[in-house]
Amino acid sequence: MPPHSALFRAQLKFNSFHLHQIRPKSLLHIPPLFPLRSNPRNLISSIRTTVSLPAIVSSFGCNKGLVFSRRHLPFPHFQQHQQLGFYGRVACDEKSEDESEREVEVSKQNQQTGVSTINNVEDWKWKLTMLLRNNNDKEVVSKEKKDRRDFLQLAALAARMGLYSRHYTRVIVFSKFPLPNYRSDLDDKRPQREVFIDSGLHQKVDTLLKEYLSQRRTDKGTFAANGFPRSSTSHSFAGISERHEPQYPVSAAMKNALHRRSFLLRDQQQAWQESVEGEKMLEFRKGLPAYKEKDSLLTAISENQVVVVSGETGCGKTTQLPQYILESEIVAARGAGCSIICTQPRRISAMAVSERVAAERGEKLGESVGYKVRLEGIRGKDTRLLFCTTGILLRRLLVDRNLKGVTHVIVDEIHERGMNEDFLLIVLKELLPRRPELRLILMSATLNAELFSSYFGGAPMIHIPGFTYPVRTHFLENILETTGYRLTPGNQIDDYGQDKLWKMQKQSMKKKKSQIASVVEDTLQAADFRGYSVWTRDSLSCWNPDSIGWDDINALKDKLQANFLLGDPRRVLLLACHGSMASSEQRLIFDKPEDGVRKIVLATNMAETSITINDVVFVVDCGKAKETSYDALNNTPCLLPSWVSKAAARQRRGRAGRVQSGECYHLYPKCVYEAFADYQLPELLRTPLQSLCLQIKSLQFGSISEFLSMALQSPEVLSVDNAVEYLKVIGALDDKENLTALGRYLAILPMEPKLGKMLIFGAIFKCVDPILTVVAGLSVRDPFLMPFDKKDNAKLNLSHIMHEQENVLKFLAPFQLAESAKLQFSRQGYSDHIALIRAYNGWKDIENEKSRYEYCHTNFLSAQTLKAIDSLRKQFFFQLKGTGLIDEDQTTSNAWSHDEHLIRAVTCAGLYPGVCSVVNKKKYVSLKTLEDVNAGEQKIPYPWLVFNEKVKVNSVFLRDSTAISDSLALLFGGNVSRGELNGHLKMFGGYLEFFMNPSLAETYLRLKGELDELIQEKLLNPKMDIQSRENLLAAVRLLISGDKCEGRFVYGVEALKQSKTAATAPLAQKKKKTSIPDDNSKGQLQTILSREGHPNPTYTIKQLDNSMFRAMVFFNGMQFRGKPCSTKKNAEKEAAIEALQWLTGTKSDFSNISRVPMLPRPTKNNPSTRRKT
Repeated sequence: MPPHSALFRAQLKFNSFHLHQIRPKSLLHIPPLFPLRSNPRNLISSIRTTVSLPAIVSSFGCNKGLVFSRRHLPFPHFQQHQQLGFYGRVACDEKSEDESEREVEVSKQNQQTGVSTINNVEDWKWKLTMLLRNNNDKEVVSKEKKDRRDFLQLAALAARMGLYSRHYTRVIVFSKFPLPNYRSDLDDKRPQREVFIDSGLHQKVDTLLKEYLSQRRTDKGTFAANGFPRSSTSHSFAGISERHEPQYPVSAAMKNALHRRSFLLRDQQQAWQESVEGEKMLEFRKGLPAYKEKDSLLTAISENQVVVVSGETGCGKTTQLPQYILESEIVAARGAGCSIICTQPRRISAMAVSERVAAERGEKLGESVGYKVRLEGIRGKDTRLLFCTTGILLRRLLVDRNLKGVTHVIVDEIHERGMNEDFLLIVLKELLPRRPELRLILMSATLNAELFSSYFGGAPMIHIPGFTYPVRTHFLENILETTGYRLTPGNQIDDYGQDKLWKMQKQSMKKKKSQIASVVEDTLQAADFRGYSVWTRDSLSCWNPDSIGWDDINALKDKLQANFLLGDPRRVLLLACHGSMASSEQRLIFDKPEDGVRKIVLATNMAETSITINDVVFVVDCGKAKETSYDALNNTPCLLPSWVSKAAARQRRGRAGRVQSGECYHLYPKCVYEAFADYQLPELLRTPLQSLCLQIKSLQFGSISEFLSMALQSPEVLSVDNAVEYLKVIGALDDKENLTALGRYLAILPMEPKLGKMLIFGAIFKCVDPILTVVAGLSVRDPFLMPFDKKDNAKLNLSHIMHEQENVLKFLAPFQLAESAKLQFSRQGYSDHIALIRAYNGWKDIENEKSRYEYCHTNFLSAQTLKAIDSLRKQFFFQLKGTGLIDEDQTTSNAWSHDEHLIRAVTCAGLYPGVCSVVNKKKYVSLKTLEDVNAGEQKIPYPWLVFNEKVKVNSVFLRDSTAISDSLALLFGGNVSRGELNGHLKMFGGYLEFFMNPSLAETYLRLKGELDELIQEKLLNPKMDIQSRENLLAAVRLLISGDKCEGRFVYGVEALKQSKTAATAPLAQKKKKTSIPDDNSKGQLQTILSREGHPNPTYTIKQLDNSMFRAMVFFNGMQFRGKPCSTKKNAEKEAAIEALQWLTGTKSDFSNISRVPMLPRPTKNNPSTRRKT
């Protein structure tokens, strides 16, 4: 994730799940979508608490707050009283100091670790022993204060017994299975929203809905007669399913034509090899190490279906082996029937290698050699060798599972263990028995070929030694010793780059070590640097691993350009190379500079393999790469810098010795290198699997979990379950894991499922153009950035920034300019996505290229990113048109593109379940970023935000958000179900709860049902005109545009568990008008309850940290929490007022009660009582 991306920053405190207080704004509550943990590789150590404790004697004890939970799922925390499935949960909540509740202990003895603690631990030893013995019990839950007080001792005891433990605010849990950071079933502050809609608006929507339903009854049977199933497994689906080409026998005429073409290819190849240029090229190729193994390679390929080839840097395996195969087939007069596909992990590799191979064959690209990557490609009818990205081959497998006509598949760079590469190996392994003539060649740049050989049943291995000039290696201690440079805590902190202020402060002040530093801490302590000078040892003692390298190539480039020597274009050519750059810009790194000009290439780890920059002599290796890891337990991706592997470090070093002796400078000590892992963890084990699971189902490989169990290294079962559950939530899979109508569309769109869903909904609701921009924008880097020529004055010393207010203001000035530039596109729209649409449209409306550059410079936009968005839009439009959901007439498909509310609705449909609730408070803060549109607001007049991504980067960030109303969440979010009470609706398996007038709840349910049916019809019949449902669409658009977000969050209202008898016997109360003065709120509440046959309410009071009091009232199995007050008496009154407001449906004036109360009468067998907690 780039540091300049629009983010929401939520600083989590893992022990209490409270947001870090930064400055007054508003409360952000994140629903249970992507929880987190610190490091998936250290799961056990991060969850179990290890605290020493003396020997304890077992004894029996009682605990009235103890609950043994019998759950039949292997991970019990993913299920509540309503089934939630294997889907991780998280909530970020925050309290200010004056509202954090302090539990007052009964006596001073309970505050000491005396006899009471020892006895309690002894009791728990017996309880945990019983938990281990009972196979039906999965966990023990306790809400007792004394258990929470002794948690550290109890957690240590549990860890020694092989159990897991976690403290959830006021609850502690001991389990046989790992516990996530958050349990929604133990959270007493889940989002509960009281929804208010203007009665006039409600009436108009109801009228339109009734007219629509009346019309539908007239046309009853139209949709049902078609018999469209919810989940279709048919092989014929709207022209987008797998297409099987008919198998025709090869005629004699066709055979003759192939022979003639093969002889022609042989003559052309022979003519080139005999030419002067061809002979020179052949002599060059013979000098490569791969040429010595040519015969053995071809023999092994002809005799074996699978061959594994490993070759070191410079051996020529990538360019030569595909040519050897093609040339041998042409010489054998089989050239016309030969078809070779060579996959590369990166687009620049596919393009660069294809150009090189074509040049070595004396051809132009598109003749016998071509390439295909996303958005572009060059190939012709005579192309016999195609270089492509792995994703392109997987897309072909969607429509051609047998790879008809392909004779050889070469998978290059398999040592990188990308997710697509590992997936492709499973598919190819399943394909080989059906295609015995197909040849598979696996190529690796490292010496771990045994793993791949054993995966394919002991396939033969051939190693090609590399050829590089000697490379002299310098580690950090050598660099410091040679240069005499001294490291201090102050000169290792980045003083440039976007959004660096908070990072600089955190680097200097934070106490907790990062993962990068923690990994090498022990290694550094054990290292022996006695052979080096005193100043070198002093420098190494204060070396900060977090400060080596840079996470923003553009920032480094601009800093180098500011140098009087390195910034002189007559002497230095500065180039960047990373994956988000345009192909034309990436190719510049291969160009040779003019005489006297030094070329410097700033590259990501994409320069480690595949591509070769021939004139590189010096390599500077920071030893890090930013990679995604995945926490399956908490369902959170973590984008963190991590140390590279030894294999990657060797690859980086080898880049320096291609043309002459080189130098490699490693910016870390040698002892750290020795501690690196041998190879990188496979991507399949460290990333979410949603897209991969969707591809598996589209290829009809059966059970997802069974298919992935055939991988080289299978992912965690929980990772697979999380992905499957996500696909079910968004509607791509049904309960039986079959593709739905929506899932089949998503499978053919080359993007994340959520972005594909957004695009499909944009087509259905006739707002294709703006949604294309949003989807393309979310597929590339954030176009909003900060030009560094406007922040020269912001490059300040850390000490100045920390102590001089004037310098702080100077530093913040450019950030404020960038923020203002983005806010002007938002126009109080509270949406990053709408701001993106307006920014792109402004750029697109300018025809002159120079004016476009000025527009980008003025508005802090990246011209390169906007060009990439423009290219992606065209590609996505073409692919969307292929689904049949839109046609050539763009006017029709953009009829409602001006409707901002509908754009929000489509965005919500795509990004759900990435939704968080926002409660505006005067003294609360939870949003922290210098750039996000919504973060700059003191108040957000919407109750919900949908976001594109939540990722852990040291802290938790939300990227790219849009504010939405209650109506948008209910109509365009996930499934909505009825709650236990009238007017009670639930989403997300009961995590999100809504309370409203029962008639309004019925309207939402009917409208949601009809809307889902309309979408399903459109997906199954793309040619259907949704304008025929005019009244339904009018009702939806009227409701989402008229919702003024006048409701409120009612975290203090909790529907407690009721017995089956009470839950099945709610009775509507009488509609009465009652006058309830605030001064007598307790008496009025008691009167209402007595009138309806309920016992008197009971009150509990807790003292807060600021000497305030807060009361909670209990009745009828429910509890209501009041506002803090200075006296206990007033606190009880406030609790009674909260209860009265909920019962009567009014906010403040109780004299005009017009709503039906939601209070069921007690039954004879189950009178209303307060539940003990």
